[in-house]
Amino acid sequence: MIFPDAMLGMLGGGQLGRMFTLAAHSMGYRVTVLDPDPLSPAGAIADVHLKAAYQDREALQHLADTCAAVTTEFENVPADSLRSLAAHCTVRPGGDAVAVAQDRVREKRFFTGNGFAVAPFAVIEQDGDLDAVDCVLFPGILKRARFGYDGKGQARVATLAEARAAFAELGSETCVLERKVDLACEISVVVARGADGATRTFPVAENRHRNGILDVSIVPARVSPELSTAAECAATGVAEKLGYCGVLAVEFFVSTDGALLVNEIAPRPHNSGHYTIDACATSQFEQQVRTLCGLPLGDTSLLKPVVMVNLLGDVWAHGTPAWDRVFALPQAKLHLYGKHEARPGRKMGHYTVIGETADIALAHALEVQAVLTA
Repeated sequence: MIFPDAMLGMLGGGQLGRMFTLAAHSMGYRVTVLDPDPLSPAGAIADVHLKAAYQDREALQHLADTCAAVTTEFENVPADSLRSLAAHCTVRPGGDAVAVAQDRVREKRFFTGNGFAVAPFAVIEQDGDLDAVDCVLFPGILKRARFGYDGKGQARVATLAEARAAFAELGSETCVLERKVDLACEISVVVARGADGATRTFPVAENRHRNGILDVSIVPARVSPELSTAAECAATGVAEKLGYCGVLAVEFFVSTDGALLVNEIAPRPHNSGHYTIDACATSQFEQQVRTLCGLPLGDTSLLKPVVMVNLLGDVWAHGTPAWDRVFALPQAKLHLYGKHEARPGRKMGHYTVIGETADIALAHALEVQAVLTA
């Protein structure tokens, strides 16, 4: 086990790294952040901020020499950097597991190869591959295999002609064409797995998206107990098959006919898990510290139903948002990420609202959202 006062390393300095750093500090650890952005949210509060590229040899050596353990806050950190660090210190999650999440083709094949249900799909490596596509995949979504997130790097396609045009617009890079699912809802599960194989899942979140970006998470998800149990079991199974150590988010589609389909994974804490800071006995970020340091996993019990709402840069379009309306609701908790520039679609913060039921919390949360986005 790695105990407090040790230095922990974080690859990535965005809001997830910032919330990890806050959790680590509260537990008595110090944190070194590696991020090239001099204004990174995590770097601003870290004990050490290495302003260098993620492949920078000197910066990686500094992490290896000074940190007892290293983790990451985003999946697109070079997997080779994680593998290089692992030769010198504890690294969780490992580079091989992160590499699966970095590539939609590897990810889909991992799911199907291990018996997890997914939406029908085809791999498109070149334009000619579209000629062999089954018409059952239309209407569908064409997704770039790498570096896509929050709706970026993908296009809705209803016909083969639209798929050809979209493939060209995406740079003719390797893509996955996935049949559009008739959705009842989307849900996610954040699971923690320790080096000893012990696992704990956080309560299932019901997620709503807007323009491809998570908008609202409702917890507990308003689905059947049987479906919640199935999602938790599937998330645990994914972590076990990956040989994963750390905090992992697994996103699911729930179809109108009741099928539970794995959509994608994120090898880190997740936007849909931010509710855990205010509504669970242990937050996903404390759990990330625990898994990184080899500590026993914390209690993931939900203390009260909760709703989380993302705050995008659009909220700043007309100046400073009406924060007084957030603070006027006693059950609301505001979290801002310390980003210096508000841009449309950029995640600037979130707030949570706790209620006696998920529906009550949702009603209050949406009232505040309406005021902030008016």
